[in-house]
Amino acid sequence: MLFNSIQFVIFFIVVTTTFFALPHRFRWFLLLASSCYFYMAFVPIYILILFFTIVIDYIAGILLEDAKEKNKKIYLIASLVANIGVLAVFKYYNFLNDNLTYLLNGFSVSNPVPYLKILLPIGLSFHTFQAMSYTIEVYRGNHKAERNFGIYALYVMFYPQLVAGPIERPQNILHQFHQEQFFDYRRVVSGLRLMAWGFFKKIVVADRLAIIVDVVYKDPKSHNGLSLCIAVVCFSFQIYSDFSAYSDIAIGSARVMGYDLMRNFNNPFSSKNVTEFWRRWHISLSTWFNDYLFTPFIVSKRDWGNMAVVVGLFLTFFLSGLWHGAGWTFIIYGVLHGIATIYEFLTKKTRKKVSKKMPSFIYDNLSIILTFSFVSFSWIFFRSESIEKAIYIITHLFSDFFKPNIAGYILDDISKRDVALSILFVVFMLFVERQKELKILPQKFAVLPIAVRWSVYILLFITILVFGIFENKQFIYFQF
Repeated sequence: MLFNSIQFVIFFIVVTTTFFALPHRFRWFLLLASSCYFYMAFVPIYILILFFTIVIDYIAGILLEDAKEKNKKIYLIASLVANIGVLAVFKYYNFLNDNLTYLLNGFSVSNPVPYLKILLPIGLSFHTFQAMSYTIEVYRGNHKAERNFGIYALYVMFYPQLVAGPIERPQNILHQFHQEQFFDYRRVVSGLRLMAWGFFKKIVVADRLAIIVDVVYKDPKSHNGLSLCIAVVCFSFQIYSDFSAYSDIAIGSARVMGYDLMRNFNNPFSSKNVTEFWRRWHISLSTWFNDYLFTPFIVSKRDWGNMAVVVGLFLTFFLSGLWHGAGWTFIIYGVLHGIATIYEFLTKKTRKKVSKKMPSFIYDNLSIILTFSFVSFSWIFFRSESIEKAIYIITHLFSDFFKPNIAGYILDDISKRDVALSILFVVFMLFVERQKELKILPQKFAVLPIAVRWSVYILLFITILVFGIFENKQFIYFQF
């Protein structure tokens, strides 16, 4: 079930209304049943995969809490192997098999390992990482094992963030399912307002940008350098508006019922370097890798000095790229960010000296432009269907800049109206997001008369209806 569908709107209204109508002791069951229905709307049989890992991790959590110290690591490893094993089979098996076939062909040997005709379960990487964080935190003694099986299942399956995050930690969300939530008008309005903003970013901004991006990336050889540059920049804004829209709708829908989910984006395009970018982009994933991979690695290798950080950064971003997708394009995307953050770590003092010799306005804005350019460049690999297409785009970005496309002249197969509207809505989105970051807009909006506030809501609703792309386009991060 897609957030940007009429089915979800009906689902959300029914579930939320029933939630507040039921006594507290029955609400967890309603949310769990609703979450199962929500997930089964995609591929029903894959609910069994979730059930398998939920049972394993529920039992592992209890065993971890009750076990003696020497046995704890065994239970943790068993849980992690089960989770990573499911992820490996469904997401990476055929990718590894393809590479094995390529390697064996070099020695004129056929690959005896069969291919599996399986679909990747929606959001597998997200709920796998959330489940793993639970057993790790119980192992570390930072959280008690959840004894209510239904509540633990809800922790993994909570429908607002089941498919594409935010990737929650047990410390933040589990206790909330035990607390009674009351109808709070301000909270409900705040959640609905955030959801509406998410719908705007997805339906009006992201899906309109997709019109431009999809045409160019589908056949880059049919487009000139200017068209390629436009598509590369448009994809940067498309992936942000698409993914952050999902997070807004998820956080907003949970907030309506009284639950707080972690913030997943913080105006990432204002970042002055790649390291800062990852503190602002997909925060739930970057903090997950930091807490469970990068920090433990450098602590265990502290005698390596700076080399521990270098290796830790490279390993973290390599695996981050692989987490995003089973393909070399995603691995290259991760490696590029690993190299960039390693460079920033090694040149931190030098860059600080340079910044003091330049006016802050110039240095800061130049840094933002360079960071955005690098991130957009790396996303060429992220978006391209193959390494060959990515390399073609990179090598032709600034060649034949104004040469007519095969299909016409500079995106002639896309209407000028779509391009103009895309620019307008992106600028508006960035302006609002910046004001939200500075907390200017929320403060000013809150003191406006109710008639003015509702006029804004109605105007936003009309804008979505008039300018939205209602094709039920899947969210980009659903494939992960």
